Amino acid sequence: MLKALNYQISGQGLPLVFIHGWGVNSAVWQPLTAQLTQHYQVITIDLPGFGRNVEQSLTDYNLANISQLITTTIKQPAIYIGWSLGGLVATHLALHFPQQVKGLVTVASSPYFMEQRQGDRILWHGIKKQVLQHFYLQLEDNIKKTLVNFLKIQAMGSANIRQDIKQLQSLLFEFPMPSKQTLALSLALLESADLREDLAKITQPFLRFYGRLDSLVPKASIALINQLSPNSDYYIFNKASHAPFISHTNEFKSQLESWLNTHFIIK
Repeated sequence: MLKALNYQISGQGLPLVFIHGWGVNSAVWQPLTAQLTQHYQVITIDLPGFGRNVEQSLTDYNLANISQLITTTIKQPAIYIGWSLGGLVATHLALHFPQQVKGLVTVASSPYFMEQRQGDRILWHGIKKQVLQHFYLQLEDNIKKTLVNFLKIQAMGSANIRQDIKQLQSLLFEFPMPSKQTLALSLALLESADLREDLAKITQPFLRFYGRLDSLVPKASIALINQLSPNSDYYIFNKASHAPFISHTNEFKSQLESWLNTHFIIK
């Protein structure tokens, strides 16, 4: 049996659980969460095989197993905030463990990340298959280089691209590198997971954040996701890319707190 995951907790108030994206770790949330602990209980948790849980890998790396580990670890109901791949995990948690998820916030995430085509027609806007294949090939060569290149894609289009990349790299390397196996398995999850048909079943307050300049979750996908989840709220950072909580920390915090104050009683 797998042991509970390691996590970090600070502050008091409404509990907020932050889940990071592919290739990185919980340290990416530090610039944001440092500003939230005065009014909220902030919980950051690393996915299996990453950050504080680098030694705890999963051979069957799927949303069900990851969600089970997280709910085994964090027993109190909370607002779940997931970035990119972490958004998929948080969405799965909201669907399958609704008693644990009081509210859902996804950041630069999608219920399905891959582009779908029918001939020349794009049916679903997302990551092009050749882009993902390139990362698989890079993993065989150099893990660190692969992750740094991935960070560059995440910051692409941002008005503060150099600053964003530098900050993301600094946060990424606070913890040991994940293994090649963990990166490949979690990348395959990013490629295969599809929650589109289930999105309308989410009953909790649901907020979606996007960066208009994001190349991984293209702005054209937002309208499609609106149709799948018509009762959710969304906000677009006009000058942000894939990491708006890094490039636009103050604006992100303001929008998040405004939404929380609208849907939850803050004691």
